[in-house]
Amino acid sequence: MSNISIIGTGNMARTIGARAVAGGNTVEVMGRDQSKAADLAKALGGGATTGEWGTAPAGDIVIVALLYDGVVPVVAQYGEALAGKVIVDISNPFNSTFDGLVHREETSIAQEVAKVAPAGAGVVKAFNTVFRHVLEKGRPDVFFAGDDAQAKASVGAFIESLGLRPLDVGGLKMAHWLEGAGVVTVGLANHGVGNLDFALGITELPV
Repeated sequence: MSNISIIGTGNMARTIGARAVAGGNTVEVMGRDQSKAADLAKALGGGATTGEWGTAPAGDIVIVALLYDGVVPVVAQYGEALAGKVIVDISNPFNSTFDGLVHREETSIAQEVAKVAPAGAGVVKAFNTVFRHVLEKGRPDVFFAGDDAQAKASVGAFIESLGLRPLDVGGLKMAHWLEGAGVVTVGLANHGVGNLDFALGITELPV
């Protein structure tokens, strides 16, 4: 099992935290509003704790569960407190019409995080192609990307502890395309599928 710190107190923080606790992981919640963090930790149960905002997270894996525009500034703010940690970015930088990304070049939030993360930190993109309630109630495949093999192994093991299947899509540059896949899920929700009760996944042919 893994030691997890979650930066954020929103819906995805709650959902990932709940699955993490259920999977036997140790969970710490960190939020700007200490009372919200404490409330979430109490709601999660399972011995979940709270940490002080901006200090070194207790977890080996740090899940940044914030809106996309807050991720890079917060990682920069934490700075050396994240040295040696695995930083997981779950954000989707959708444009205002949800049919594209805010990037003006081929990058991703995870790649921008890697630019400001301290030496020795591994950055992984994960969970961004799954709608929150599907993550809460279903068993979706979870795609992830990163350059650090050890960091990816840790994240893969954590995803398995949630009862989900981790699928490695390659190096961190693939985070850009995972964010694009997030756009595809919204397009499917609005058009081909017509609802939010699905997730992208892999179907393998029988041997």
